[in-house]
Amino acid sequence: MLLFGHLGITLGIFIGLGIFIPRLKSVIDLRYLAIGALLPDLIDKPIGKVIFASTFANGRMIGHTLLFSCLLALAGIYLYQKRKDARVFALASGSFFHLLEDQVWGRPQTFLWPLLGWSFPRDSIDYTGLEYLIKMLESSFKPELSQIFIAEVMGMGIIVIFAGVWIKKKMNKNSPD
Repeated sequence: MLLFGHLGITLGIFIGLGIFIPRLKSVIDLRYLAIGALLPDLIDKPIGKVIFASTFANGRMIGHTLLFSCLLALAGIYLYQKRKDARVFALASGSFFHLLEDQVWGRPQTFLWPLLGWSFPRDSIDYTGLEYLIKMLESSFKPELSQIFIAEVMGMGIIVIFAGVWIKKKMNKNSPD
């Protein structure tokens, strides 16, 4: 999953939860949730697949661990209790949903790091660096029934709906009565 899948699906889940738990709308800042939904990839992909590709050869490392999301959540809970600031908790929530969307539990050495050892498994993909990023973009938008393509299309659809509702609210707010 790439940009639109992680953003759209995570935002869609929280907007849906906001229907059943209205307090979420006032507590969770969707901007920080969106950043959190991308945070594991923003950390791991550049380090493991571009900058240190020959060393790590893995785009799922520290940011894709349960420990990372739990530490963010603990920091978020602490800041919320001290300052009533839920931004870090929103980051943690987005990060955790990223792990679920990537199904990281299927790679227990990464998901449960460091409980199963200090090293991360190497990917079997033989391209790294800029070539890796190009291949990822190509596979995400290749119109076929792949999990990545379907998630990207779903995410784009949710973002379009979300943007449409937001624009409509802004227009209604600014229209003279």
